[in-house]
Amino acid sequence: MKLVWYVFKMFLPLLFGMLFLFIFGFEIGDLFMNIWKYIFNNVPVKEVLHIMLLYIPKTITYALPLSILFGICYMLCSLASQNELVAFFASGVSYIRFVLPLIIFAFILSHAYMVFEDKVVVPTYKQYTDLKNELLHIEQNQNSTNITIRSENGKIIYKADTYESSSKRLHGLLVIVRNDEAVITDIIKAAYAVWSEDRAVWVLSSPVVYSLNEEGELSSGYMRPQLEELLIESPDTFKNNEVDVETVTIAQAKEYLRYLQRTGLPGGKAYSVYYKKFSFPYVILIVTFLAIGLTGRSRRNIFIISMFLSLSASVVFYVLQMVTMLLAENGYIVPAAGAWLPVIIFLIISVLLLKNSKT
Repeated sequence: MKLVWYVFKMFLPLLFGMLFLFIFGFEIGDLFMNIWKYIFNNVPVKEVLHIMLLYIPKTITYALPLSILFGICYMLCSLASQNELVAFFASGVSYIRFVLPLIIFAFILSHAYMVFEDKVVVPTYKQYTDLKNELLHIEQNQNSTNITIRSENGKIIYKADTYESSSKRLHGLLVIVRNDEAVITDIIKAAYAVWSEDRAVWVLSSPVVYSLNEEGELSSGYMRPQLEELLIESPDTFKNNEVDVETVTIAQAKEYLRYLQRTGLPGGKAYSVYYKKFSFPYVILIVTFLAIGLTGRSRRNIFIISMFLSLSASVVFYVLQMVTMLLAENGYIVPAAGAWLPVIIFLIISVLLLKNSKT
């Protein structure tokens, strides 16, 4: 326990010190990027401070991996330069045993990071975004274009050129009706459709109905009441409902994925980002392994070279994750692989680096 206490006595002050510096840097950077907008819109100083306060949890998620990387590198380099590591090794303490408390701490922190992101960061960042948009008078556009929606398990397919959220109106509407065997029975075409709040159906303007009989013969006619009763899909479905899964909680992300599945909208990006919510927290464990495994690879300028190697490896990890996420979004690999593949690869590399570390 004395060894554990000694390790954390050196590491924790470095961690919290760097965490504070990085958080301060991110806050100042965000302030400078928006200060002219605040001045132009006469935003009170009190509200600006409120925005900065709401932004703190998000900055912690940015700063934590960097702080851990810097803290471990600096601590190990300091011990190595003062020959304290040599004393530990000579007394029978192996390198793995010496850094094991840091690895366990990083593993626990990775899971805490996931909970913190879901329970604290997401709600406060939403408040930060909403308050900022309100004070800067930024309106969210809910109109949509080129809409294709599946309803009733694919029995009804809506295709529209545009949707106006304010008037709840669809323009250039085409509705395809299919039976239980997924065979097209009717095609409805209308210049526009307006949502009726009283009847809870879409009222079509001069609709034309094309019907297919069992022999495949096509005939045109007027709107039948039984067809009109099928057009009950909620107007909210046609809004610009694209959700950034990264900015919502896990429960909200699941609900959005169910919505994509129900409406038949493409969900490769949403699914990959959803899996990333579970994989990305392990970046803390990865940077810990990289810092431990790459520190001390050079006898000259030990701290600079160790930091350079660790940062370079971390950049490669982020780049690899960007590539696999893009591949997942475009359907080249499954969404789970896009999120987890970089983590698995770098965990293997990190363990090998740790195993072959010089002692």
